Amino acid sequence: MDRHTQHKALVAPLRAAMYDFSEAAVRAALTKLLASDAVIRLADPLGEMAGPDTFYDAIYAPLLKALPDLERRDTIVMAGPTPEGTDWVGCGGYYTGTFMAPWLDIPPTKHQVAMRFHEFFRFENGRVVEVQALWDIPEMLIQADAWPLAPSLGREWHVPGPATQDGLVPGPYDEAAGAETCQHIIDMLTALKRHPSEGGPEVMEMDRYWHPRMNWYGPSGIGTARGIAGFRDWHQIPFLNAMPDRGQYVDQITYHFFGDRNYAGVTGWPNMIQTLSQDGWMGIAPTGRMIEMRSLDFWRVEDGLIRENWVLLDLIHAYDQLGVNVFARLREFNKARAGFCPETGRALA
Repeated sequence: MDRHTQHKALVAPLRAAMYDFSEAAVRAALTKLLASDAVIRLADPLGEMAGPDTFYDAIYAPLLKALPDLERRDTIVMAGPTPEGTDWVGCGGYYTGTFMAPWLDIPPTKHQVAMRFHEFFRFENGRVVEVQALWDIPEMLIQADAWPLAPSLGREWHVPGPATQDGLVPGPYDEAAGAETCQHIIDMLTALKRHPSEGGPEVMEMDRYWHPRMNWYGPSGIGTARGIAGFRDWHQIPFLNAMPDRGQYVDQITYHFFGDRNYAGVTGWPNMIQTLSQDGWMGIAPTGRMIEMRSLDFWRVEDGLIRENWVLLDLIHAYDQLGVNVFARLREFNKARAGFCPETGRALA
């Protein structure tokens, strides 16, 4: 078995343990998969930690308490090498369950909820030594009717897995196909960065890289866009108008691109740096502050064009750098809810 197929197989027991989620099974799977000093990087406010035990105690135990029937569903599992020679597995899907108790001061709904995840695992010698993961925490806020900031321009919905239902990419690893898909994405991103410094929207050559019926599945808080026009209207134009220096600081960031057949993934911590110098993005006044952004993405290429793109941004981290405390605002919302302290907005014991 080639090493990339083997790496996907090594992640499979953790995925299975989280499908019928139990503390004992998940702890055992994490301990077997992760190196004892593995670095785990998660979306704000979850933070950074090391080792499988801390990962479970600090992250999964509170989530399981809030969603006692917690279940993990993967719709994308892919793997491959980066041009720099590191090996990654990328998993995309969602956690789901009945939201029975507060989590991160988000009020429970007593209904089923879903929270998207993009989780990337870097392997060395058969063990995971680094995890970079974004959970779509704003999605939970929206489902709890507690998103305290600007409404999304795009469509908020339950983002689907691949239309072709082939996201659990099988082995053996096809090096040529993976490299071709990955290069298509790198070429596309290179073209995107030509605007606005080299000309108008035409210099991005969107038609050359994107399918006319493309879906861009953005993070909650931005939402989904359909087609090139939808992508430009509901995400790209506000984003570039507000941060026109996007793509000018590539020497300060690290990308990890890898391809697996017709899928590609990218992870980086961070993988964007730009300045919010103009108005128009998510209702935030221009601060003139330079911010870093974490974006973990998957693409599916069909007949030589990108048909689907799953994107998660750490929006809460971006807001925090701009001086907006999302969870302080959330707690103000919660003061009027039953079961929450009227002074602090936190859940009552």
